[in-house]
Amino acid sequence: MTTAPSSVLEAGHREIVDSFESFVRRELVPLAADLPGNGDLPPADLRSYVRGRSARLGFYAADHPEELGGSGMPFTAVVLLHHAAGRSGCPLAPYALAGSDGPSPLLRQGTPEQIERYLVPLVRGEATRCLALTEPDAGSDAFRLSSTATRREDGGWVLRGRKTFVSNAGHADFALVIAEAKSEGGGGPTAFVVDMDHPRLRVGQRYAGMSGEELYELVLDDVELPADAVVGGEAGVGAALAHGIDSLSRGRLVVAAMCNGISEYALRLGVEYARERRAFGERIGAYQHVQEHLVTGRAETEAAKLLTLACARLVDEGVEAPENAALAKLTASETAVRVVDRALRVHGATGWVRGHPLEFLYRYVRMMTIVEGTSEIQKVIVARAMGLG
Repeated sequence: MTTAPSSVLEAGHREIVDSFESFVRRELVPLAADLPGNGDLPPADLRSYVRGRSARLGFYAADHPEELGGSGMPFTAVVLLHHAAGRSGCPLAPYALAGSDGPSPLLRQGTPEQIERYLVPLVRGEATRCLALTEPDAGSDAFRLSSTATRREDGGWVLRGRKTFVSNAGHADFALVIAEAKSEGGGGPTAFVVDMDHPRLRVGQRYAGMSGEELYELVLDDVELPADAVVGGEAGVGAALAHGIDSLSRGRLVVAAMCNGISEYALRLGVEYARERRAFGERIGAYQHVQEHLVTGRAETEAAKLLTLACARLVDEGVEAPENAALAKLTASETAVRVVDRALRVHGATGWVRGHPLEFLYRYVRMMTIVEGTSEIQKVIVARAMGLG
């Protein structure tokens, strides 16, 4: 669809997107051929290989500076890469780009020592991390923390509490743990770096969902940390809320881009099937009910993509309004759910059978309205920006 309105926002990054799509076709699609078609998580060693290979080619964590191992790309280009990954239909493509296991914007606020020790290996695809923020009694209200970090007399910290629904905790090298700091010199939500082999950090319950990666519980049982475990050093005490908002906003735009790519992929599957499948003497694409599913899907997908790219461009211009990211994530994720559903309706029983791409997407895409903040939370953010509530 090169004549699509969104192409005007893609033109400046077409070369890098084409290069990434070529990499996916040449290297990742053949690797994915032996994977089961049920959407199960690819093996850890395969994901590690894809991550490292992509980093060497300059795609993984591409928006990070070159001195850290990135490519210094604008955020709009990164958003387009995630869109291309979703559009490809290749189950390995998302792992070629930094996600919940890759470099976190929180670590951009780190001390020089933390950046060298933790952020650089993430950017190069040589290490993975997890973010421990959500708690059993605080999901959408993420910063209503019961996990605590108590200052010791020697300046160090002791972390106590439980975290839940933690992505990648089963394979991460370290965790970014958000806890409520309690200190005479000040407190508030604070980010700590905790190595996963810490003897008092325990991986608890494992949660297997409808599709995608498994989630875990982390138990903080008097985890003793030195003073320099605070992200950003002493200035980082109580700063996790402000830094986390920026991190969440960019993450929501990445999710929006992935959703838009998934919508395009599902739409392509629907159109191809409607052109070939015959019923009652006609190709089913000739029937108005089928056309309605596909035309409405294309219109909504294009609108969501335009919104997402416009918000990404604003980020590159220095405008990181949380309500913009919320609008894009809300629109793109809800659109993807509807588009995948319509494409499945076009396929009928064919798309329902386990192993068909749409059967997996039908389960997978529902998660996108939950991760990085539910659709209801995105509406709260937008409503507050409008002066409501």
